[in-house]
Amino acid sequence: MSEQTRWTRRPEYATWGDFGPDDQLGRLNLLTPEKVREGVAEVKTGRTFCLSLPLDLPGGTAMNPRRPPPRLNATRRGEHPNMTYPLSRDDARLTDIICDDSVTLALQYSTQWDSLAHMGQWFDVRGDGTPEMVFYNGYRAGVDIIGERDFRPGCGCGCGQGGHQGAKRLGIENMARHGVQGRAVMIDIKKHFGIRRFAFGYAQLQQILAADNIVIRPGDMVCFRTGMDEAIFAMGGAPDADYLAHHFAGLDGGDPALRQWVAECGVVALIADNPAVEILPARPLHQDFYPSHPLHDLCLFRLGVYLGELWHLSELADWLCAHQRHAFLLTAPPLRLPGAVGSPVTPVATV
Repeated sequence: MSEQTRWTRRPEYATWGDFGPDDQLGRLNLLTPEKVREGVAEVKTGRTFCLSLPLDLPGGTAMNPRRPPPRLNATRRGEHPNMTYPLSRDDARLTDIICDDSVTLALQYSTQWDSLAHMGQWFDVRGDGTPEMVFYNGYRAGVDIIGERDFRPGCGCGCGQGGHQGAKRLGIENMARHGVQGRAVMIDIKKHFGIRRFAFGYAQLQQILAADNIVIRPGDMVCFRTGMDEAIFAMGGAPDADYLAHHFAGLDGGDPALRQWVAECGVVALIADNPAVEILPARPLHQDFYPSHPLHDLCLFRLGVYLGELWHLSELADWLCAHQRHAFLLTAPPLRLPGAVGSPVTPVATV
């Protein structure tokens, strides 16, 4: 289905069609070889920082009951677990001891990327007064992103679709295939505002940019340090959901000035050490119908801007502050897992 048949009307701020009629990358198109060289130019010492939490953190399901922690298991060698398995059991001449395992993992449990297929909206893409369930660039639920049940109008409470098929378009593999490496910038909210909970808007952003002399360029990836990653580490796999819910900033997805800035500045990704980048619950954008996640709506659905959540940013942020720097080389490929709508990631910052 071409752009012309997928949509004739696009949302406000949208980049739909700007990168081609069948684009599945969004603003990742701005992460060019030139931007990679800009990122490399930020490397002065060669020191690296791992920006991932351990994949078993936050721990439990207190922060999201739909996402269980990873579960490691041995693969099987017949009836035996294939872990510390001596091959001498099979052939007395062999000296090898084999370890081989598998994992059951919610792909967005810990440090993660959201793909453009992670969140769509009801939107009247044909301009005929009938909203449809669509995603970035007009790709459709039930056609391009297919779950076990079809919840589109006319299917009642959700008719079966023959099992989970995933994202036929906009899946995380597109991000992986393109590559995610370039210039990134740190916005240290904790340094300027502490760990109090508040909706971080355009005014606070401009305050930090001016105070720290930060320049954000088109094609950059922007990281927001709130300090939540340090709290999660300190809780040791038993997160205090109430404490986390009453501390730490999140971006104000309903701030018109911040939304305008995200639309105009050309950033490729917004990244934070909290679980949604934006503060939730969010204030409604409109009186009657509105997205529960207004920043997700703006970024994933309209602009094709990627969201990175639950990243480990504090160690890097403290180092950058101590050295009066803010930019670095970020290398952060997701899993090349066709059809997935999100992915764990082990990002590396090089300074």
